[in-house]
Amino acid sequence: MSNAPVMIVTGGSRGIGAAISERAAARGFDVAVNYRHDREAADQVVAAVEAHGRHALAVQADVSTESAVTQLFNSVVDHFGRLDALVNNAGIVDVPSRLVAMSAERIERMMSVNVVGPMLCAREAINHMSADARAGGSIVNIGSASSHAAGSGGAHTYVDYGASKGAIDTLTEGLACELAESGVRVNAVRPGVVDTEIHASGGQPDKPTTAAARVPLGRVGRPSDIADAVLYLTEAAFTTGALLDVDGGV
Repeated sequence: MSNAPVMIVTGGSRGIGAAISERAAARGFDVAVNYRHDREAADQVVAAVEAHGRHALAVQADVSTESAVTQLFNSVVDHFGRLDALVNNAGIVDVPSRLVAMSAERIERMMSVNVVGPMLCAREAINHMSADARAGGSIVNIGSASSHAAGSGGAHTYVDYGASKGAIDTLTEGLACELAESGVRVNAVRPGVVDTEIHASGGQPDKPTTAAARVPLGRVGRPSDIADAVLYLTEAAFTTGALLDVDGGV
């Protein structure tokens, strides 16, 4: 069994999650790649992790389901023997809509995946990190620029998504204080627009192109930009409760 630190990346089979998984491997982590339905994509990320000489495991779980989350963490710890870091990356968007036209089903699904899921995953991570004799650990939540004024709270397109990411900000700050004594650090990265396929799933495939003109640095983010920030916070031993904006200056 490897003595390397172990990271779980939820939603790790594509986009930002895949970039985080590969960057973590380059920094010496063994990685558990969580996915919801695309095993082939997860296996490709596992292969990329292993190309860095690290161990990897693809684990299917819907993070909005409590029993699946518990099984995910138990499987990872049984396999690797430890847990050192969690990246709460799994999340969804929906098609552009004003709140007045949103169904309760849409809102509940958004909150279930984007808020309940990270809270359940953080709970399980804490249990396993606290039980570890090495003590301490790192949780990095993936928030969004849409949670605050610079991102307009998702107005006119998805205030439900913006609200869910606002909850991630609060979770990060509150949980950081709650866990400080145990040595578990909790931070968040708040990306601006990043060039991934999630925009197509939300009905805006051209968003990375159209958004670039509004970014002071002249381009939208790349998944590697977010991965760099996540690994920094994972390893920043005197940083907790931080909300790190990675949005090109927006």
